Amino acid sequence: MPSKKKKYNARFPPARIKKIMQTDEEIGKVAAAVPVIISRALELFLESLLRKACHVTQSRNAKTMTTSHLKQCIELEQQFDFLKDLVAAVPDMQGDGDDPHGDGERGPRR
Repeated sequence: MPSKKKKYNARFPPARIKKIMQTDEEIGKVAAAVPVIISRALELFLESLLRKACHVTQSRNAKTMTTSHLKQCIELEQQFDFLKDLVAAVPDMQGDGDDPHGDGERGPRR
């Protein structure tokens, strides 16, 4: 007789999430639904971050999202304030059409 256990559809592997959670000594047993819920929360968080970063990328008329676009998004959105330390070392974006060298010439290309 087949088991009646419900199979959850998650994009991030719940087993991996559970393993990460259990590396903390304060966490004991974890109910089966918890890693699935965290997986979904992670998916929604990434969707929000990437949509806003995509908006920044498109507003700069860029075709490729860069770490600088993500940094600007994180600095502009209050909900991402906890990530500011993570992107502190990422270089800021250059201005629209601004010459980074200031002499009207492009730097050497490698």
